[in-house]
Amino acid sequence: MSSILETKIAIVTGAARGIGLAIAEAYAEQGATVVLADIDAVAGEAAAAGIERGEFVACDVTDEAQVEALVAGTVERHGGLDVMVGNAGIATVSPIVSMSYEDWRRVLAVDLDGVFLCTKHAAGAMAASGGGSIVNIASIKAFGGAPATGSYGAAKAGVVSLTKTVAMEMRDHGVRANAICPGWVETDMVNDRKAELEAVLGLSFDDYIGHVQGGRLGTPAEIATLAVFLASDRSRFSSGSTYNVDMGATASLV
Repeated sequence: MSSILETKIAIVTGAARGIGLAIAEAYAEQGATVVLADIDAVAGEAAAAGIERGEFVACDVTDEAQVEALVAGTVERHGGLDVMVGNAGIATVSPIVSMSYEDWRRVLAVDLDGVFLCTKHAAGAMAASGGGSIVNIASIKAFGGAPATGSYGAAKAGVVSLTKTVAMEMRDHGVRANAICPGWVETDMVNDRKAELEAVLGLSFDDYIGHVQGGRLGTPAEIATLAVFLASDRSRFSSGSTYNVDMGATASLV
Protein backbone atom coordinates (compact mmCIF):
# COMPACT_ATOMS: atom_id res chain seq x y z
CA MET A 1 0.00 0.00 0.00
CA SER A 2 1.34 3.41 -0.92
CA SER A 3 1.49 6.22 1.61
CA ILE A 4 -2.05 7.40 1.07
CA LEU A 5 -2.07 9.83 4.00
CA GLU A 6 1.09 11.70 3.04
CA THR A 7 0.99 15.34 4.26
CA LYS A 8 -2.25 14.83 6.23
CA ILE A 9 -2.58 16.05 9.81
CA ALA A 10 -4.66 13.81 12.06
CA ILE A 11 -5.92 13.79 15.63
CA VAL A 12 -6.83 10.48 17.23
CA THR A 13 -8.53 10.53 20.63
CA GLY A 14 -8.22 7.68 23.09
CA ALA A 15 -4.93 6.91 21.35
CA ALA A 16 -2.89 5.62 24.28
CA ARG A 17 -3.97 2.02 23.69
CA GLY A 18 -6.31 -0.30 21.85
CA ILE A 19 -8.09 0.76 18.69
CA GLY A 20 -6.96 4.38 19.01
CA LEU A 21 -3.31 3.43 19.20
CA ALA A 22 -3.65 1.04 16.25
CA ILE A 23 -5.22 3.82 14.18
CA ALA A 24 -2.50 6.29 15.15
CA GLU A 25 0.18 3.78 14.17
CA ALA A 26 -1.51 2.98 10.87
CA TYR A 27 -1.91 6.66 10.01
CA ALA A 28 1.76 7.32 10.69
CA GLU A 29 2.74 4.32 8.56
CA GLN A 30 0.76 5.89 5.73
CA GLY A 31 2.61 9.20 6.02
CA ALA A 32 0.37 11.27 8.30
CA THR A 33 1.45 13.47 11.15
CA VAL A 34 -0.54 12.20 14.12
CA VAL A 35 -1.57 13.94 17.32
CA LEU A 36 -2.37 11.29 19.92
CA ALA A 37 -4.84 12.59 22.49
CA ASP A 38 -5.71 10.79 25.70
CA ILE A 39 -6.52 11.46 29.32
CA ASP A 40 -3.76 9.05 30.37
CA ALA A 41 -0.61 11.13 29.98
CA VAL A 42 1.85 8.40 30.94
CA ALA A 43 0.54 5.84 28.45
CA GLY A 44 -0.04 8.53 25.85
CA GLU A 45 3.50 9.87 25.99
CA ALA A 46 4.88 6.34 25.71
CA ALA A 47 2.65 5.57 22.73
CA ALA A 48 3.59 8.75 20.88
CA ALA A 49 7.29 8.16 21.49
CA GLY A 50 7.08 5.00 19.41
CA ILE A 51 5.37 6.62 16.42
CA GLU A 52 7.20 8.53 13.73
CA ARG A 53 5.63 11.98 13.31
CA GLY A 54 3.58 11.30 16.42
CA GLU A 55 3.05 13.69 19.30
CA PHE A 56 0.97 13.49 22.45
CA VAL A 57 -1.50 16.00 23.87
CA ALA A 58 -3.27 15.32 27.15
CA CYS A 59 -6.99 15.87 26.69
CA ASP A 60 -10.19 15.07 28.55
CA VAL A 61 -12.74 14.88 25.73
CA THR A 62 -15.57 15.79 28.11
CA ASP A 63 -14.03 19.22 28.70
CA GLU A 64 -14.83 21.57 25.82
CA ALA A 65 -12.00 23.97 26.61
CA GLN A 66 -9.49 21.13 26.38
CA VAL A 67 -10.95 19.84 23.11
CA GLU A 68 -10.96 23.33 21.63
CA ALA A 69 -7.32 23.77 22.67
CA LEU A 70 -6.43 20.36 21.20
CA VAL A 71 -7.81 21.32 17.79
CA ALA A 72 -6.54 24.91 17.83
CA GLY A 73 -3.07 23.83 18.94
CA THR A 74 -2.86 21.22 16.21
CA VAL A 75 -3.85 23.76 13.57
CA GLU A 76 -1.35 26.29 14.92
CA ARG A 77 1.56 23.84 15.06
CA HIS A 78 0.92 22.02 11.80
CA GLY A 79 -0.96 24.49 9.63
CA GLY A 80 -4.29 22.68 9.53
CA LEU A 81 -6.32 19.60 10.40
CA ASP A 82 -7.32 16.95 7.86
CA VAL A 83 -8.58 14.06 9.97
CA MET A 84 -10.29 13.74 13.35
CA VAL A 85 -10.86 10.29 14.83
CA GLY A 86 -13.39 10.34 17.67
CA ASN A 87 -12.38 7.14 19.41
CA ALA A 88 -12.08 7.84 23.15
CA GLY A 89 -14.55 5.69 25.04
CA ILE A 90 -15.35 3.85 28.25
CA ALA A 91 -17.85 1.16 29.20
CA THR A 92 -19.55 -0.25 32.25
CA VAL A 93 -21.20 -3.64 32.67
CA SER A 94 -24.59 -3.40 34.33
CA PRO A 95 -28.21 -4.24 33.53
CA ILE A 96 -30.37 -1.14 33.11
CA VAL A 97 -32.44 -1.84 36.25
CA SER A 98 -29.35 -1.80 38.47
CA MET A 99 -27.24 0.78 36.63
CA SER A 100 -26.53 3.92 38.60
CA TYR A 101 -27.36 7.24 37.02
CA GLU A 102 -23.79 8.31 37.73
CA ASP A 103 -22.42 5.42 35.63
CA TRP A 104 -24.96 6.10 32.88
CA ARG A 105 -23.98 9.75 32.67
CA ARG A 106 -20.24 9.00 32.80
CA VAL A 107 -20.42 6.68 29.78
CA LEU A 108 -22.59 9.11 27.82
CA ALA A 109 -20.26 11.99 28.70
CA VAL A 110 -17.16 10.30 27.30
CA ASP A 111 -18.61 8.19 24.49
CA LEU A 112 -21.16 10.64 23.08
CA ASP A 113 -20.50 14.13 24.46
CA GLY A 114 -16.80 13.67 23.79
CA VAL A 115 -17.42 12.74 20.16
CA PHE A 116 -19.75 15.72 19.81
CA LEU A 117 -17.12 18.13 21.12
CA CYS A 118 -14.36 16.70 18.92
CA THR A 119 -16.63 16.70 15.88
CA LYS A 120 -17.82 20.25 16.53
CA HIS A 121 -14.37 21.79 16.80
CA ALA A 122 -12.73 19.66 14.13
CA ALA A 123 -15.47 20.31 11.59
CA GLY A 124 -15.13 24.05 12.04
CA ALA A 125 -11.36 23.95 11.63
CA MET A 126 -11.61 21.70 8.58
CA ALA A 127 -14.23 23.88 6.92
CA ALA A 128 -12.01 26.92 7.39
CA SER A 129 -9.18 25.24 5.48
CA GLY A 130 -11.10 23.55 2.69
CA GLY A 131 -12.30 20.26 4.14
CA GLY A 132 -11.35 17.05 5.86
CA SER A 133 -12.52 13.70 7.17
CA ILE A 134 -14.13 12.88 10.50
CA VAL A 135 -13.97 9.21 11.47
CA ASN A 136 -16.03 8.34 14.55
CA ILE A 137 -15.72 4.99 16.27
CA ALA A 138 -19.18 3.72 17.16
CA SER A 139 -20.18 0.07 17.67
CA ILE A 140 -22.53 -2.59 16.36
CA LYS A 141 -24.33 -2.10 19.69
CA ALA A 142 -25.76 1.03 18.09
CA PHE A 143 -28.06 -1.26 16.09
CA GLY A 144 -29.17 -3.84 18.65
CA GLY A 145 -29.31 -4.55 22.33
CA ALA A 146 -26.72 -6.52 24.24
CA PRO A 147 -27.03 -7.52 27.90
CA ALA A 148 -25.48 -5.17 30.47
CA THR A 149 -24.13 -2.68 27.92
CA GLY A 150 -27.11 -0.36 27.63
CA SER A 151 -25.27 2.89 28.33
CA TYR A 152 -22.52 2.02 25.85
CA GLY A 153 -25.02 1.04 23.15
CA ALA A 154 -27.09 4.17 23.67
CA ALA A 155 -24.00 6.37 23.38
CA LYS A 156 -22.85 4.62 20.21
CA ALA A 157 -26.31 4.92 18.64
CA GLY A 158 -26.00 8.63 19.31
CA VAL A 159 -22.60 8.69 17.63
CA VAL A 160 -24.06 7.10 14.50
CA SER A 161 -26.88 9.64 14.33
CA LEU A 162 -24.54 12.55 15.05
CA THR A 163 -22.16 11.40 12.32
CA LYS A 164 -24.94 11.31 9.74
CA THR A 165 -26.15 14.77 10.72
CA VAL A 166 -22.67 16.27 10.51
CA ALA A 167 -22.15 14.66 7.10
CA MET A 168 -25.22 16.49 5.79
CA GLU A 169 -24.51 19.80 7.50
CA MET A 170 -20.88 19.94 6.41
CA ARG A 171 -21.14 18.47 2.91
CA ASP A 172 -20.96 21.85 1.20
CA HIS A 173 -17.87 22.73 3.24
CA GLY A 174 -15.82 19.76 2.06
CA VAL A 175 -16.02 17.91 5.38
CA ARG A 176 -16.91 14.21 5.32
CA ALA A 177 -18.04 12.19 8.35
CA ASN A 178 -18.31 8.43 8.65
CA ALA A 179 -18.67 5.96 11.51
CA ILE A 180 -16.91 2.65 12.01
CA CYS A 181 -18.95 0.16 14.03
CA PRO A 182 -16.75 -2.64 15.35
CA GLY A 183 -17.99 -5.83 16.90
CA TRP A 184 -16.11 -7.32 19.85
CA VAL A 185 -12.42 -6.42 19.53
CA GLU A 186 -9.40 -7.61 21.53
CA THR A 187 -8.78 -4.56 23.72
CA ASP A 188 -8.13 -3.90 27.38
CA MET A 189 -11.67 -2.55 27.71
CA VAL A 190 -13.10 -5.91 26.61
CA ASN A 191 -10.59 -8.14 28.38
CA ASP A 192 -10.99 -6.32 31.68
CA ARG A 193 -14.75 -6.94 31.67
CA LYS A 194 -14.95 -10.56 30.57
CA ALA A 195 -15.69 -11.88 34.05
CA GLU A 196 -18.46 -9.31 34.57
CA LEU A 197 -19.98 -10.15 31.20
CA GLU A 198 -19.86 -13.88 31.90
CA ALA A 199 -21.74 -13.33 35.15
CA VAL A 200 -24.51 -11.47 33.32
CA LEU A 201 -24.60 -13.74 30.26
CA GLY A 202 -24.55 -16.97 32.23
CA LEU A 203 -22.03 -18.55 29.88
CA SER A 204 -18.37 -18.24 29.08
CA PHE A 205 -17.27 -15.27 27.06
CA ASP A 206 -15.58 -17.58 24.54
CA ASP A 207 -18.86 -19.46 24.01
CA TYR A 208 -20.67 -16.16 23.53
CA ILE A 209 -18.15 -14.96 20.93
CA GLY A 210 -18.30 -18.33 19.24
CA HIS A 211 -22.03 -17.89 18.78
CA VAL A 212 -22.25 -14.24 17.73
CA GLN A 213 -18.97 -13.53 16.00
CA GLY A 214 -17.51 -16.57 14.33
CA GLY A 215 -15.41 -17.65 17.28
CA ARG A 216 -12.89 -14.84 17.54
CA LEU A 217 -12.42 -11.25 18.54
CA GLY A 218 -11.40 -8.67 16.00
CA THR A 219 -8.04 -6.97 16.29
CA PRO A 220 -7.38 -3.24 16.63
CA ALA A 221 -5.31 -3.40 13.43
CA GLU A 222 -8.32 -4.68 11.49
CA ILE A 223 -10.32 -1.64 12.56
CA ALA A 224 -7.38 0.65 11.76
CA THR A 225 -7.26 -0.59 8.16
CA LEU A 226 -10.74 0.81 7.54
CA ALA A 227 -9.91 4.00 9.42
CA VAL A 228 -7.01 4.58 7.01
CA PHE A 229 -9.31 4.25 4.01
CA LEU A 230 -11.89 6.66 5.46
CA ALA A 231 -9.20 9.23 6.26
CA SER A 232 -7.78 9.07 2.76
CA ASP A 233 -8.87 10.68 -0.48
CA ARG A 234 -9.74 7.22 -1.78
CA SER A 235 -12.96 7.47 0.22
CA ARG A 236 -13.85 10.97 -0.99
CA PHE A 237 -17.34 9.84 -2.15
CA SER A 238 -18.14 8.32 1.26
CA SER A 239 -19.88 10.46 3.85
CA GLY A 240 -22.67 9.81 6.31
CA SER A 241 -22.02 6.08 6.14
CA THR A 242 -21.63 3.42 8.81
CA TYR A 243 -19.28 0.50 8.37
CA ASN A 244 -19.86 -2.64 10.43
CA VAL A 245 -16.69 -4.62 11.12
CA ASP A 246 -17.94 -7.63 13.07
CA MET A 247 -17.37 -10.95 11.25
CA GLY A 248 -21.04 -11.03 10.29
CA ALA A 249 -22.48 -10.58 13.79
CA THR A 250 -25.09 -8.06 12.66
CA ALA A 251 -25.90 -10.08 9.52
CA SER A 252 -27.08 -13.18 11.42
CA LEU A 253 -30.55 -14.02 12.70
CA VAL A 254 -29.32 -17.08 14.66
